[in-house]
Amino acid sequence: MKVLVIGSVYPRFQEDAEVPWLRTSIAHLKKAGVEIQVLAPAYKGLKSHDIDGTHVNRFRYAPANWEILTHEEGAPSKMASKPWLQLLAIPYIINGFFQCIRISRKWKPDVIHAHWPFPHAYIALGAAKLFKIPLVLNFHGAELLLIRKKKWVKPLLKFAIGQAQAIFANSSFTAGKIKALRNVNVEWSPYGTTLEVDSRQSEVGSESVILNERENDLKRRESQPCLHGYDRASKVGATSHPVTITPHAVNGLFKILFVGRHIERKGITYLIEAAKYLPRDKFEIRIVGVGDLTEQLKAQAKEIMDPIEAASLQGDKAEGDRIHEVEGSPAQIIFTGKLSPEDLANEYKTANVFTLPAIVDSKGDTEGLGVVLIEAMELGLPIVASNVGGIPDVVIDNESGILVPEKDPVALADAFKRLAADPSLTERLLAGARKRISECFTWDGIIERQIDVYNKVIKK
Repeated sequence: MKVLVIGSVYPRFQEDAEVPWLRTSIAHLKKAGVEIQVLAPAYKGLKSHDIDGTHVNRFRYAPANWEILTHEEGAPSKMASKPWLQLLAIPYIINGFFQCIRISRKWKPDVIHAHWPFPHAYIALGAAKLFKIPLVLNFHGAELLLIRKKKWVKPLLKFAIGQAQAIFANSSFTAGKIKALRNVNVEWSPYGTTLEVDSRQSEVGSESVILNERENDLKRRESQPCLHGYDRASKVGATSHPVTITPHAVNGLFKILFVGRHIERKGITYLIEAAKYLPRDKFEIRIVGVGDLTEQLKAQAKEIMDPIEAASLQGDKAEGDRIHEVEGSPAQIIFTGKLSPEDLANEYKTANVFTLPAIVDSKGDTEGLGVVLIEAMELGLPIVASNVGGIPDVVIDNESGILVPEKDPVALADAFKRLAADPSLTERLLAGARKRISECFTWDGIIERQIDVYNKVIKK
């Protein structure tokens, strides 16, 4: 079986950390015997190349210096800050459209699998119709939330959905948005982890790190659907996990870990606000990563501190700076900056809870799924996260983690206090997290489901 995968982003070089979940997904599809080629836009003149033995066809859409619409940051965010980039959307679609036809004529794929259907459904449609190739659209949430801001996107997406032979959604949240747009069958296709976990060591995968998942002997079984409200029962895989994960030791302070880009929808500002309700002698908040809001978030943290301490830090912009507080003030907050894989792994190993205080941001965007939560679970960390977007597909409240309302720093603080005060609660949540991952988020089950869908649309 040959599948042409279309997307806006794909790793540009071997060490590139872009879309690790998509890269890992393609690796597992290839391991299952599927032949894959990728169609993605060029970045600053980048030519077609191979990654992990997969051919990546790059289509040009502007002079090299202007080809910055994708990669590094989402296109909607880039266009919001640089409106002139919207002019590149037309050559982007036209050039991608003809490149898709050229690849399909020469390579003859059995299926075209287009991620982010706006605008990639329209890049795929010409080849799909001309060569009668089944089209699978894969929604990740952002394109549906875009409808709030750009009403003209709605009829385009509605039409594209009607042209597809199958629809994938990364979460029940995304599926609900699709069904509200057009009542069609939606197949659940989440992501698995990109990290390696075994009995000897734990390596870390996150939004900024790509690591290989170890090869396991996998057991397969039939299960009830992981998510309610889908059209058909899901076939999911269960993995035997020889590792018994126990809560991480509390060395002095109970460490609260956040890892991710410093952007609005991550809700980091509410995590910083939660420090007011956490005593300094018991808790420490560690914020890993960088982003457009980093300096703004550091300034917010300084405002929370004792004025004398805040004044002593004025003008200090170095990454990794510790924000100290005096006794009796809020919990310590540490911005680590961007970390090496080894340092990031150590953050996970020494943390006591992982948090994703996500929100629905001012553009209507939120977390489509939250793969980083699955990875933190694999590494033995209990989860505290907001009840928004696709997060509840991963975190079942009081079973595989703790869910709190968005934009509620008091609720965040209370959840951290519960975990710090009750190690047995952490143990129970870790057991529930392991079960949740085994039932719903193993790559064997995810890939088996995808291939089942491919086979069905080919037979049609």
